Amino acid sequence: MTTTTTRSLAIEARGLRKAYGDRTVLDAIDLAVPAGTVFSLLGPNGAGKTTAVKILSTLVRPGPGSGVIRVGGHDLAAEPQAVRAAIGVTGQFSAVDGLITGEENMLLMADLHHLSRREGRATAAGLLERLDLTEAAQKSAATYSGGMKRRLDIAMTLVGNPRIIFLDEPTTGLDPRSRHNMWGIVRRLVSEGATVFLTTQYLDEADELADRIAVLSDGRIAAEGSAEELKRLVPGGHVRLRFTDPSAYRTAAVALREGTRDDGALSLRLPSDGSQRELRSVLDRLDSTGVEADELTVHTPDLDDVFFALTGGTTAPDQQPDGPAVPDQQPKGAVR
Repeated sequence: MTTTTTRSLAIEARGLRKAYGDRTVLDAIDLAVPAGTVFSLLGPNGAGKTTAVKILSTLVRPGPGSGVIRVGGHDLAAEPQAVRAAIGVTGQFSAVDGLITGEENMLLMADLHHLSRREGRATAAGLLERLDLTEAAQKSAATYSGGMKRRLDIAMTLVGNPRIIFLDEPTTGLDPRSRHNMWGIVRRLVSEGATVFLTTQYLDEADELADRIAVLSDGRIAAEGSAEELKRLVPGGHVRLRFTDPSAYRTAAVALREGTRDDGALSLRLPSDGSQRELRSVLDRLDSTGVEADELTVHTPDLDDVFFALTGGTTAPDQQPDGPAVPDQQPKGAVR
């Protein structure tokens, strides 16, 4: 098993806890996010995803008994200012001020980061171009579409050139085209060296973007791994062989006795984890009979199956009592 050293971790948390009254939101979870990757925290509404982001971004204090938490190589408790300087956060709801233009939103962030007027304008122009917002820069942000507001939100987050970016359900409410555009932005950020901590309820989003995924359920990490590793945790994968020649079908059924027969459809269904090794084994055994299947399909569990298996199919509405941000820990500029 590959291990990751502390020096190569962008985020490390051991025994992270948080409770509100008698409700435990995070129950001693461990997180290890390698630098330069996309890490997705997946879970139903109210599972504690946003609470985890707020703690890691210094907006909320961790609960008593939490272990060491390091972000960007800095101890969260001892060096909160250094953590804030290393991160940026885009939340579920846009922080864009609709009463001013896109450029003015950017320049406001530049001021918060204490950039000079000249440097602020150059940074704003560069980021607006990078996020394809140059043509809309002089328009009121209230006129922006949902996707444009999200892009502006991220551009504002990038003013401080953060090494670690928290995206808390960044595509909530976006149409499919805008979601795909956002995915492209995330990939570009990581290709440029950033680390992205992504929370989402969209399973296809985690599958598409994340190098590693942790599934959060009832305040605990139910499972963690790559999308493919998680899919292998759930039974139900199979190979389906379909024949048009009844004689070939009967010959294959005798050779592959463990297969489930469908005589009407002339098809065999064999349990499989979808791996190349198992698929080769099935084909080798079929070749030995001298017959060929007319159609072969591989079915593997997807993240929907994983999610429902690990969370019990939870679809509860968001009831997460994240509580107010702690005033003396409120980041200035880097986190909005």
